[in-house]
Amino acid sequence: MPALNGAAMIDATLASLNAANAAFDTDILVVDGGSTDDTIARAQAGGARTIATAPGRGGQLAAGAAAVAGDWLLFVHGDTRLEDDWVGAVGNFVRAPENVGRAGYFRLAFDDDVAAARRLERIVAWRARTFGLPYGDQGLLIARALYDSLGGYRSLVLMEDVDFVRRIGRRRLIALPATARTSAKRYRRGGYLRRSARNLFCLALYYLGVSPRLLRHLYG
Repeated sequence: MPALNGAAMIDATLASLNAANAAFDTDILVVDGGSTDDTIARAQAGGARTIATAPGRGGQLAAGAAAVAGDWLLFVHGDTRLEDDWVGAVGNFVRAPENVGRAGYFRLAFDDDVAAARRLERIVAWRARTFGLPYGDQGLLIARALYDSLGGYRSLVLMEDVDFVRRIGRRRLIALPATARTSAKRYRRGGYLRRSARNLFCLALYYLGVSPRLLRHLYG
């Protein structure tokens, strides 16, 4: 789990992840990118190991993958909590032999009751299904062997999730029957329409070859 000043939400995220302790041999790792709040203390109190890296979600994800063992990796953002029977969904996925060559992602929901959030959730589901572009806030479940064969996450400051799922490919991405509920803070602050338009604009520029470092200033 990559984190940066995420103390406000990390307790709920870790509580959802700890639900898997009875079913799996888990190693929950929080990769902190230089928090100045009590993210690290809360992570450790919540049962997670912690390591520190330079800020940048791509580098944090790569460092986390390198620091854990096991045949399966589950990447979850620090402001996202897993819901429904996510443990059962993950168990069913990893037990199917054919899924060692696939990756799973969760259904996205926002922690906001407004109609705009529901519309955006439907758009996200369509985008992931049609174009094979689930973003990092939907989580990613992938076998270690497949992760390593694809080169893993790259140390990008933005678009690290798009970069990686494009290498996985749409046909190898499977929607899991469980929900990842993520923070709508950015959308509440910037407006759902305006924020969505900015995200789409940044994605288009990325596909046109603009550097993620330059896009980071536009993304906000």
